[in-house]
Formats: sequence, structure tokens, C-alpha cells
Amino acid sequence: MNTISQSEILLQDATKDVGYFLHRFQVSDILKQCNGYKQKGFSVIQLFTYLVTLMFQPLSTYMAMRIGAYKEPFSKNTIRRFCNNASINWHKFLRILSQKLVSEFMRPATSEKREEFFIFDDTPFHKSGKKTELVSKYFNHVNMKYEFGYRILTLLWTDGYSNVPVDFAPLSSGNEKLVISKARNFDGRTLAGKIRKQACMKAPELILMMLKQAVSAGHKAKYVLFDSWFSTPKGIMDIKRTLGMDVIAMVKKSGKVYYEYNGEQHDVREIFSRCKKRRGRSKYLLSVDVNLLQKKNGKIQERMPAKLVYVRNKAKKKDWIAIISTDTDLSEEEIIKRYGYRWNIEVYFKTCKQYLKYTKECQSTSFDSLTAHLAIANVRYMMLSMFQRENTDHRSLGELFYLYVQEVAEITFDHSMKLIMIALLSTVKEFFSLSEEQMTAFVQQFIGNLPNYLRKPLEACAEQLSAV
Repeated sequence: MNTISQSEILLQDATKDVGYFLHRFQVSDILKQCNGYKQKGFSVIQLFTYLVTLMFQPLSTYMAMRIGAYKEPFSKNTIRRFCNNASINWHKFLRILSQKLVSEFMRPATSEKREEFFIFDDTPFHKSGKKTELVSKYFNHVNMKYEFGYRILTLLWTDGYSNVPVDFAPLSSGNEKLVISKARNFDGRTLAGKIRKQACMKAPELILMMLKQAVSAGHKAKYVLFDSWFSTPKGIMDIKRTLGMDVIAMVKKSGKVYYEYNGEQHDVREIFSRCKKRRGRSKYLLSVDVNLLQKKNGKIQERMPAKLVYVRNKAKKKDWIAIISTDTDLSEEEIIKRYGYRWNIEVYFKTCKQYLKYTKECQSTSFDSLTAHLAIANVRYMMLSMFQRENTDHRSLGELFYLYVQEVAEITFDHSMKLIMIALLSTVKEFFSLSEEQMTAFVQQFIGNLPNYLRKPLEACAEQLSAV
């Protein structure tokens, strides 16, 4: 069996697994609910299946067409029109699909005692170009530099073992001076107009809206987790008051954010300095009961009880971080443990970027195409998350995906070497007018002089190369 047939078999297996996932959760029907249908031509599910399986392809659509390896019945323009379709509600599609995956697959296989969490975080999505819609200049807090692109705000569901993306929102800037390219003109009442307006909203406002939409789709969780970038007293109180979910989050060490402690208003640093710390190797340094405050015109309108837990910073032993919980009945150890689940979204981002072509596959300048691409990348993650849980495999999604596509990478190298050698030897044979015996001897001697890592891919097809 040659390397080309191995590649085809592997891709067929991948397509079969994708088809199983899409059929099991009735993705075709969900797409129709979200206005994803066509009156003529190729079916939407056919195009969607191809786009999902594209991560297992050894070549991009463009390169496959260039070398004649593209075998799909539809053209690249058909794919482009599908991705740029502004009427498909990809956010609603992801919420419905994730709800079916959680309610029909994840939750029945989970103990009722296991808590469920919503996690929020954003990740940079590098993008440039004056024609790319809503590309803006933003500050990356990881490398402390200004960059061009978007921040992808993501809502993730987790039970501590499996992760399921529920919703996402590419964020531009609300400051017009930082926006490099403005959005195309759409009626604000249309879906295209709404998602572009949503991209310029502030993250705390968008978090509450995304939670409400997730709950409306049938999702549920007891706790909402996020880090200090989204942690404001008003935002925390809005989530607790509106949705009844408890919030566990890291708080900012800001002198402008105050909490009520012993009848007085102090920031987290002042509270820490006024209290006696625990000695020894305790899991936490300090725990105090405070009130979150919501003010209007300098007057306190509402109070909400919360618990502040100060934990030693492992990166800097002399430093500390503060975690706040609106569930005051939880012990300090439980608050720390539950907040630790927030790291699952970092694992999700790494898996998507490193293995699922999250930031590299979409080259379009259209905001609609970007939205479609992010939804498809999230479906890929859902599929791997389901197979990991179904097969009770304790390896990470990254490891599973790497092993799955490792053969494809090797086959791609073999196939590329073969194409180069065929072109080279056909030129040599034509230019020097060599006979078949001379060509065979030349090929054998040439392959024999190559290093091992180049010789092995060519030995399997030596006869075919000699016959060029």
C-alpha cells in the first residue's frame, strides 16, 4: 500500500467520525433553525462537513487546487459564499448545538453531585489589513504591547472534566480612533448589523448578554468564573441578581474599587493590610466577609454579601491574589478549588490555536466569514471533546489531535517529495534523452546517495519514478 492510499484512508476515517458527530446531534436541522439552508445547489451540510474536516486535510483548499488534489464537487467560490452568508446565525447555532451536546451526552454521564461552571475569558486574534472589517488596535496584556486584530471573548461550559464552547464574540474597540477599518453598512435590525454592533460593546455588558442567551438556549450552571479583567462589583452583582448564578472571580488590586468591610469602604489592599494573616503553610492567607456595593450619585443603592479570600501568589511568594465569591457558604478551600477550574478555558484556547487552526485558517476580510470560521473551529473542539469522553481517554485533546493528524503530516511530506522528484526526473529524462535502463540506474544511484530521512519516502515509489 503506497502513501497516497494511506492518506485517503485516514481522511476517510476522519470524515466518517465528523459525519457521525453531525448526524448524532442533528446538525443539519440546527443549521436550518439558524437560517442555514439553500434553495438550490449543494446542501449546506455538505459544505459544513467539508469545512469541519478541513483541519484533517494535509493541504489547504487553495494548495489542493493548485496541485490537482482537490476532489470536492463544489468550487472555492461556493465555499466563500457560504462563509460570507450574513443571514446565518452562527452564535445561535453554537448555543443550540452545545446545549444538545451537554444535555444529551455530557450531563447523563456525570454525577449529579458534580458542579457545572460557566467560564469567561478572551484571547487575542491577530489580524491586519485596512480592508479587514473592524480590525482595531488593542493592548495585549500578555506581552504588554499594542497589536492589531480582535479579542475573542468566549463563554465555555465545563464540569471540571470536559469543556464545551457555548458562545463567542469577536471584540473590536468602542473607540473609533483605534478602529483601523470600519464595518460595512448594514441595517441595525438585521443579524449582520447586530453582530457588528455587538463587537463594539464593552466586555462586562456583553458577558451578561451572552449569559442570558445561553440560559435561554437551555444551558445551566451554578457558578460563573472569570479573571480580574472582567471583575467589577456592578458586573458581579448583575449576574447574581439577574440570573441567580454565583460568581467566583479574581479581583483587581485597584485603589478605585471599594468593598464594605466592618462598616467602612476599603480597597482590597487596605483590607489586607488591616487584617491579621494566617501563619504557616496554609492554603490561603486571609478570608474576610465583605459587601459588594452598587452606587448612584455617590449614594449606596444596594449591598450584596461576598467573601474575599487572599491566596499566596505561587509566581511571587511575597505577593498575593484575591478571589471573591458571592456564595458565602463555601469554605475557603472550596472557593480556591472552584476558581481553579477557570484554567480550563486557557487549555481550550491553547488546543484551538495549536491544533484546530483557530487563528490561521481564516484569511478573509469579511466579519461574517470570521464569525463562520470561529463557529466551525468551536464545532471541531466539541467533536474532539465528545470523542475524548466517549472513549474514556485520559490524554488531553491536544495529544489526541496530534496523534490523529501525525500520519497526515508524514504523508504530506512524502507526497510533496514525490511531486518534486517526478517534476525533476521528467525534466532530466527529456533534456538528456535517457533510455529506461539509464533512467532506472540514475534513479537508484540518486536515491542511494540521499540521507535516510529523504531516502525512505522515495524508496517506496522508486519504480514509479523510474518510469517517469
